[in-house]
Amino acid sequence: MKKTTGTDRSITRNWRPATQAVRGGTWRSEHGETSEALFLTSGYTYDDAQTVADRFAGEAEGMTYSRLQNPTVAMLEERIALMEGAEACRAQASGMAAMTTALLCQLSVGDHVVGARAAFGSCRWLLDQLLPRFGIETTVVDSADNDAWDAAIRPNTKVFFFETPANPTLDVVDMAHVCGLAKSRGIISVVDNAFATSALQRPMDFGADVVAYSATKLMDGQGRVLAGAVCGSQEWIDEVLLPFQRNTGPNISPFNAWVVLKGLETLGLRAQKQSENAVELGRFIEPRVPRILHPGLPSHPQHSLAMAQMSATGPIFALDVESRERAFALLDALELVDLSNNIGDARSLMCHPASTTHAAMTEEARAEMGVTEGLLRINVGLEDVEDLREDLDRALKAAGL
Repeated sequence: MKKTTGTDRSITRNWRPATQAVRGGTWRSEHGETSEALFLTSGYTYDDAQTVADRFAGEAEGMTYSRLQNPTVAMLEERIALMEGAEACRAQASGMAAMTTALLCQLSVGDHVVGARAAFGSCRWLLDQLLPRFGIETTVVDSADNDAWDAAIRPNTKVFFFETPANPTLDVVDMAHVCGLAKSRGIISVVDNAFATSALQRPMDFGADVVAYSATKLMDGQGRVLAGAVCGSQEWIDEVLLPFQRNTGPNISPFNAWVVLKGLETLGLRAQKQSENAVELGRFIEPRVPRILHPGLPSHPQHSLAMAQMSATGPIFALDVESRERAFALLDALELVDLSNNIGDARSLMCHPASTTHAAMTEEARAEMGVTEGLLRINVGLEDVEDLREDLDRALKAAGL
C-alpha cells in the first residue's frame, strides 16, 4: 500500500472537516486508484519468517490478520478519528458492538457506572441487565440534571455513559459540565454521538474521553450496512480497548467499512440539510400536537444548550400524540414517510418507540424515560420538505390532529 497525504497527521490535522471527510485516511495501492480500495481478505502473506515474527511482536509495520488490521478498515478508522478530533479509533461490527466494547473493555466486577436514563433501548439494557450480571453496579440519572451526576458518584464509579441528544426523547446533556466533572473525579466519560456525529458536534471538544458511534446511522446515511466505531486517546485505544477487541472479535467487515467511507464523503452536506428539513417540519407540526421534542425548536427546554454545543440539531425529533391508538392511526396514514425503526437515513422514517426500539423495556422504565404510548420518533430525510409537510398533514388529520 502506498500511503498518501491522507495518512500524514502533520498534514491532515490542519485540513478542515469537509476535506477530512473526503480525503482523510486514504491509502493507495500501486494502481493509484482514486476511490479507496476494498480489501476482502482475512489473512496476509509474508516474504520471510522473520517478517512474520517482527509484525506479531509489534516491531514492524504491516498486517497480520483482519481481526486485528485490514487496509480498508484502517482507512475508515483514520478518517473517523480525524473528523472527531481524536488520536485513534477502532471500528466495530455495529453500533451496539461499539457501545458494549467501550464499556466492557474498561469495567470489572465491583465497578460502578452512572448512565443517562434516557437512552436507546439496547443501551439501557446494557446498564439495566448486562453489566449487573458481571457484578458491575449501575445508576441511571436524569441526564439533563447536572447535580444528579455529582450526587450519583460513588468511590467505585469508573464510567459516565450517556448520549446527547438522547434516543428518543432528545434530552441534551451539558457535556462541558458532565465531562468536566468526570475528569475532576478520575472517571472516564463515554458519549454516544450517533444522533449528531462529528458533523454536528464533537464531544471531545467539550472534554469527553471516549466517543462511540452507531455508524449505521448518519455516517452510512443510506440504510445499507451495520457499523460502529469507538474513538479515544491513542493510549486508551491501544492499552484498554484493543486487547478486548482483539480477543473478542466485534470487528467490522471490510465491505461495510468501505460503504461507510463512501457515506462520510457526504455526511456534512446530508446532516446539515436534514437538520434544516427537520426544523422546518417541526415548526409545521408543533401547533398540531400536544408535545414535540426537538432541540432545534425554542420550545425545547434545552434549546439554548443544544445551539451552543451543536452546529445544527440533527434530523431526528419526537412528538407525543397522547395514545397508542392515535399514534398508530398517524403511522398507518403515511404515504411518503416509511414506517421503520432506523434513523440517519436519507429517507424519512417514523416509528413508535414503545412498541419497537424500547419494547423490551419494562413499562416502568419507559415511563421513567418519557417514552409514552403516544410518542412517535421521526427521522427527517432529504425529500422535498413540502412533500413531507403534505404527508404529515394528511397523517395528522387521520389521527384527529
